[in-house]
Amino acid sequence: MPPSRPVSGLVGPGPLRPVPDFGPLDKARGWAVTLTLTLIAAITRFVNLNYPTDARTPVFDEKHYAPQAWQMVTGGGVEDNPAYGLVVHPPVGKQFIAISEAIFGYNAWGWRGTAALAGTIMVLLVIRIVRRMARSTLIGAFAGILLIADGLTFVSSRIGMLDIFMALLVTAAFGCLIVDRDEVRQRLARAELAGRVGMTDWGPRLGVRWWRFGAGILLGLACGTKWSGMYFIMFFGLMSVAFDVSARRAYGVRKPWFGTAVRDIGPALYALVVIPLITYLASYWAWFANESSVYRYTAGNSTITKEPIGTGGFWSHIVPDALRSLWYYSARSLEFHTELTNSSGNHHPWESKPWTWPMGLRPMLYYYADGSVGGCGEAQCVKAVMAVGTPALWWLALPALGWMIWRSVVRRDWRYAAILVGYGAGLLPWFLTLDRQMYFFYAVVLAPFLAMGVAMILGDILGPARPLGIPRGPTGTYLPAPVNERYSLGLLIASIYLALVIANFVWLWPILTAQPISPASWQDHLWLPSWR
Repeated sequence: MPPSRPVSGLVGPGPLRPVPDFGPLDKARGWAVTLTLTLIAAITRFVNLNYPTDARTPVFDEKHYAPQAWQMVTGGGVEDNPAYGLVVHPPVGKQFIAISEAIFGYNAWGWRGTAALAGTIMVLLVIRIVRRMARSTLIGAFAGILLIADGLTFVSSRIGMLDIFMALLVTAAFGCLIVDRDEVRQRLARAELAGRVGMTDWGPRLGVRWWRFGAGILLGLACGTKWSGMYFIMFFGLMSVAFDVSARRAYGVRKPWFGTAVRDIGPALYALVVIPLITYLASYWAWFANESSVYRYTAGNSTITKEPIGTGGFWSHIVPDALRSLWYYSARSLEFHTELTNSSGNHHPWESKPWTWPMGLRPMLYYYADGSVGGCGEAQCVKAVMAVGTPALWWLALPALGWMIWRSVVRRDWRYAAILVGYGAGLLPWFLTLDRQMYFFYAVVLAPFLAMGVAMILGDILGPARPLGIPRGPTGTYLPAPVNERYSLGLLIASIYLALVIANFVWLWPILTAQPISPASWQDHLWLPSWR
């Protein structure tokens, strides 16, 4: 009989295996904390959601998406954007907006209802994800508080634009892959107990992985919101495969890389490439079904384009006309984006480049009104909505990223590495197209991963929790535990920091919600020259 496996690598000859820890156990308390913070998030996102408007019309880029979503409600599920002659983003985000417009009508609640819901759900997801990664409800709560008090996420949850849906979908996909990681390790632990790990050099099959399948669907919806979802497919796909290699190595598979290649990469490509592609195409269901959709019958039709497309060549005999028409439609949309460059003379007073996003150095002004504005107690008042990240959170991004990189590389902490993958997918690809017009609201997808990373760092500052007590004899009773000074000091530091973030958020509240303030107060809120 083989020797029993030791708990510690310092005792006995057995190989070291991961602690059988596949998720947090305090389910009731975990859900109580999660739902309480989610309720707070909902209150902040939904109160006065219908304010402000531009004389009861949408503000900023709501002017694009709210009418297109209303066209979906009233026109058979498709939009045509007649003012511009081209729809420049896939339909999923506008389909979400159309849901609330179908419920509340064409008004501010309709434009913004599902955005507020998305921002609320994202808080819930971040709490649950960090709770699972840290095995701590407290640290999950830290992440939720940080996201609730983030100005960029808050404003994006209260305006009818696409970025909050993109952030929700990639965060949910990330969460699915974190759960999938735990389930894979749980299955390998059972296989080891059954003696199946060593039966082949590449280890056991892992079965159907529904959480990874769900991640594929969510990533397909993310691509159906904005094409930048493709970056997350690439980054998350590599992350999922890395999780598999690490798991097989941890459970003693003799050839973990070969085992991953044989057992895991094929299913990963199916779940994280094929399923997103199918989901993305399915998001165009109304476009396929509607006879009057933009460019619906372009293939082979010379009356629509200068030159007929799809009338010859290899692909014309393989790909259906509908898909080739969609390809043409997408190419025209891509052409719009690629030509919207600074070198072509396209400039915007509030555009920003990706190197400014981590610290939020160039925020976005969505709404501004002065002149006849009253209500601030002075002769002249100002109202504004500025999408700005809470400085107490965002200005720590660079040292936080440095700590996360150090923990990932030196300490081999998979949690920080995973967070960096999500953050990098939302930031790094934009450096490849610096000539394009870009805006700070593209960085909404960074916010959940920044909150996760800072919360995990607060967990490091906190240190291990105090022991339950000191055993006293065979009766099982316990003496009071000694005071853990490290933990107490860490809790004090974390509490002070969270209070600072909340206070900073409260200070920014007037310029996040268009509250009437004096011109002097408006200037006081613009902390940096680049905010002006």
